[in-house]
Amino acid sequence: MRWRNLLWIGISIAGLLLLPKFFPDPFFLRIVTEVFMWVGLAITWDVMAGYTGYLNFGHGAFFGIGAYVTAILMMRSGWPFAATLPVAGLVAGAAALIAGLPTLRLKGAYFAIATWALALAVQQMALVLDITGGPDGMRLPPFLHPQFFFYLMLTLVTATFALLWFLLEKAPFGLKVKAIREDELGAMALGINPTTIKMQAFILSAIPAGVLGGIYAYWITFIDPASVLADIITDQAMVMAVFGGLGTLIGPLIGAVLIFAFKTYFWAYLADYQVLYLIILGGVIALTVVFLPNGLWGTITGYTGGRRILRKALSVDQPQGSGEKET
Repeated sequence: MRWRNLLWIGISIAGLLLLPKFFPDPFFLRIVTEVFMWVGLAITWDVMAGYTGYLNFGHGAFFGIGAYVTAILMMRSGWPFAATLPVAGLVAGAAALIAGLPTLRLKGAYFAIATWALALAVQQMALVLDITGGPDGMRLPPFLHPQFFFYLMLTLVTATFALLWFLLEKAPFGLKVKAIREDELGAMALGINPTTIKMQAFILSAIPAGVLGGIYAYWITFIDPASVLADIITDQAMVMAVFGGLGTLIGPLIGAVLIFAFKTYFWAYLADYQVLYLIILGGVIALTVVFLPNGLWGTITGYTGGRRILRKALSVDQPQGSGEKET
């Protein structure tokens, strides 16, 4: 089974690498590149929600911070694009560290509201600061090479997926975050420091999101607060992860592909009804919570942790030691 899985992974990666050779159309490559980006945002959002049990409504802020760091370093300081990406990730991680100090003391809905307010604060800062261009945004030099961004986004998302899979599914760190998710007091009794582990998970989810934002800024050539710091970024990543299945990495990947495919089809044929898309997005998350609480992947594989993760993440009191076991 192990070698069979590795074989399928190798075939999938090889197929993606050869995709631009067989489908060189720039529009097609643009669509697939954006799918990669949303896969990355969905799986990094799931680090806090699915594995640690904390719903982060401010995840898009790290994406936007990374985008602005790349834009500012390139346009204000003349840095090459490649040199800005590590800085974008580090600044996003530092922002998670600063934001996590007060917010990670909260639980359940209080943490979700606090991170949402954090995202709004970052958006307002980008609107008033001169260095970000304010509401007028910033333009970056165009680089018309769709295959470059295709391979760059594919490399980053694949590396992020592999790193998260190792840390969360194979390494002791994954057992620690799951212990905190299931019973925080019990984890403390075992000698785990929940504050440290939650902070590490928060930073781990923020750094790749910041790098994705940096790539997006150079790829799209123009950014403003409405495009890289909007609530829809977090909302879509959340819907993708919940629809696919929380507490797994495959679930958000599947959810990102399906939701983005629907979004592309919707905007291609119903562009005049964009408000309706938001209504549908809200309906999808509501119906998923009610009828598919374990997500699509959980329903297919029989994994029942999604329902419990949602209940605990939205709980204010966060009852501990309920005796429930993950199957």
